[in-house]
Amino acid sequence: MKRSPLLAATAAAIAFGSAILTIGCEREQRRFDSPPMPGGGTGATQMSAIRAGPSASTSPASSAAPSGSTGANAHEDNAYDVAQGKRLYRWFNCNGCHAAGGGGIGPALMDDQWLYGHEAHEIVATLMQGRPNGMPAFAGRISEQQAWQLAFYVRSMSGQLREDVAPSRGDGLSTGAPELRRDQETPKRAATP
Repeated sequence: MKRSPLLAATAAAIAFGSAILTIGCEREQRRFDSPPMPGGGTGATQMSAIRAGPSASTSPASSAAPSGSTGANAHEDNAYDVAQGKRLYRWFNCNGCHAAGGGGIGPALMDDQWLYGHEAHEIVATLMQGRPNGMPAFAGRISEQQAWQLAFYVRSMSGQLREDVAPSRGDGLSTGAPELRRDQETPKRAATP
């Protein structure tokens, strides 16, 4: 029995499309078993010595240096964790104070002014311990893994993550360019209000 050229071409196109989809689905490995996040995963986040405003040991030149992806920040190369952080940001109503990152009752998260530090471990400390004048402590209310995922997403809001890791589309109202299209800000410590 002879196959028609159209049927053969259709079968070849379907096989090619299936191969492309299979290859394209392997962007990163998803971790469903919740391995420990940076900091050892002991469930107890260390108290931070960071205080708002400039300190005697911080010079303007050193505070403007761009951050590298070392130490705890090395885990923010997983797009799944960053996307989970974006989901948690919405679920825990961070928008209530920080809006869509542009600020409101709480400080903006998309600019270069960071009161308590811009590194992921500093953001986790802020989430878990809270800060004076309004930021509640979430220790005991969210897991340490969720705190790290939120910290990774918060860093993406000011363009601190690689383009292939930052979320590429908004799930809510349009509030500006998607995280992967934002210009990178160079974080620096802001003066105490």
